[in-house]
Amino acid sequence: MGNGNESKIVREIERKYESAEPLDAELVAELAAATGGPAPVEPTRIELSATYFDTADLRLLRSRLTLRRRVGGDDAGWHLKLPAGADGRDEIRRPLGRNRNPPAPLVALSRAAHRNAPLQPVVQLDTVRHEWTLTDAQGAAVATITDDRVTARTLGAGAEGGTTVDVEPLEWAEIEVELAEQGTPGVLDRIEEALASAGVHRSASASKLSRALADRVPPAPPQPVADPDATAGEVVLAYLTAQAETIRATDPQVRRDAPDAVHAMRVASRRMRSSFQSFRALLDRSRTDHLIAELRWLAGELGGARDLHVQEARITADVAALPPELAMGPVAAQVTRFFAPRRSSAGATATAALDSGRYLALLDAVDALLADPPLTDEAACPATEILPGLIGKAVKRTRKALRAAHTHPPGHERDLELHEMRKAGKRLRYAAEVSRPALGKEAKRLVKSVKKLQELLGEHQDSFVARQLLRELGAAAAAEGANGFAFGWLLRDEQARAEGVEADVDVAWARVKRRARAGTG
Repeated sequence: MGNGNESKIVREIERKYESAEPLDAELVAELAAATGGPAPVEPTRIELSATYFDTADLRLLRSRLTLRRRVGGDDAGWHLKLPAGADGRDEIRRPLGRNRNPPAPLVALSRAAHRNAPLQPVVQLDTVRHEWTLTDAQGAAVATITDDRVTARTLGAGAEGGTTVDVEPLEWAEIEVELAEQGTPGVLDRIEEALASAGVHRSASASKLSRALADRVPPAPPQPVADPDATAGEVVLAYLTAQAETIRATDPQVRRDAPDAVHAMRVASRRMRSSFQSFRALLDRSRTDHLIAELRWLAGELGGARDLHVQEARITADVAALPPELAMGPVAAQVTRFFAPRRSSAGATATAALDSGRYLALLDAVDALLADPPLTDEAACPATEILPGLIGKAVKRTRKALRAAHTHPPGHERDLELHEMRKAGKRLRYAAEVSRPALGKEAKRLVKSVKKLQELLGEHQDSFVARQLLRELGAAAAAEGANGFAFGWLLRDEQARAEGVEADVDVAWARVKRRARAGTG
């Protein structure tokens, strides 16, 4: 699915520290002692020169991404760095090549940040680096220590490679500590303690680029806070902000076809859409109805890839568990042939959606709403007064869907109604998630009980879809002149599985009702 499949991906886990004086042999020996190894020999000297690219208004940097072209060292090339946890970054590397413009795969991976705005040189960083490798008692490399002397020059657009702005270069020194392959987070902590004892402390800047451009990036606006004293509007906005961040952060992961990335983006889009629907009393519908439709479109475009992945894994596992006497013919190969083209097509659909102007317009619209939220008067009321009633409405919708399912005997119509209950249950779960910071343990318990209900309804829906696919697999086998008996057997098993799940749904729903009464009054 991704545009970066030919790129090399490296996970970096590092910490940066302020440094006034060069690292001396005595301090390096103390750091080596913290890792249990001997003091390293003389450092390796490396000269690096990097040109950083961004939009005129620094959209990549604001999104905590960096894109550079670097020469020098053993990793010269184009590097796109993506956040990956507190101290981590995923560095996507491409060869230097002859073109001095950013490679198209890296431009695509960062599209959710730059939104197709032109990328231009913004900073040139020249670094003189002295590097030591620290080992443990067994001699395995656990960390790399670098003493960097940095010169930064701000660049402007206009000439190839950028034009130096008429300001004095910015110079500073810093220490970087990066985990080696055999290192663990505990190694970083021990080295940090040794540095702190020597008066060396963490850098205030997350990266060299952010330090070089600190005067051009205004502080981030305050984020909405969700707590028991917050207003209903603040609680909902905090949740929406978190989902928007997840969508943006998972965008490059989806393009790289990273595990569970499609699922994470799809869930975030559903949570945001559900919040707009459940909390319509708090947000002006003239600003949210269009977003509901667009978020539904995005989840739908992503859904094919995710659903096929789930079903292929499910059916493949069931085939593998069949006794030999029931797996007549090349059943596993038939499953692979069936899913492979469908998976490829669904992946292309998801990537096309992320490359579309419609998707970028959705991101812009979400950003605009969060920057200027259309809160109603009711949103200013305490969350503890408003949210329980809105959760109660979600409970009623779920109960109505279950009753509709019970009006049908087991079969296709009941399956469809249980799917509607599953969708109503998701809205209930997400509404309870929104309310957890304000409503505390009762909302937490409600979320837990609804999650169990959702798992059952999700299993039922997966079984429903699997039965449809097994019928198609059986028909495809027959068309090839092969034996489709195994797929008929699995179809029977899926039907029994679904009936067993239905028996558990009523029990799980009773638990949800008890939790809802306790949490919403």
